[in-house]
Amino acid sequence: MKIERLMERIGTKETGKAITYIKDALEEMNILSTTNVDTERIDITKDQRFYKIPNDALKILSIRVKNHLNSKDEYRAIPRLINEPKIVDADEV
Repeated sequence: MKIERLMERIGTKETGKAITYIKDALEEMNILSTTNVDTERIDITKDQRFYKIPNDALKILSIRVKNHLNSKDEYRAIPRLINEPKIVDADEV
């Protein structure tokens, strides 16, 4: 759709204002939508607590583990802690 047609639909004759609205809408859509999502799979090792996160990771959306709180070989998300844990961790680095 051309800007002229959009201006007719919203009832304005100010091109600068219409372009500003379009840019604001595109920026808001970019904020709300998730783009460039990549899945990384890391095998867990017995008696290993900490794992290396890839350097290109900007945000972790979820971590899922097989058989977590179930016995049906399903992957379930691990809940995220909001506050510091109350129990002192012996493996803390």
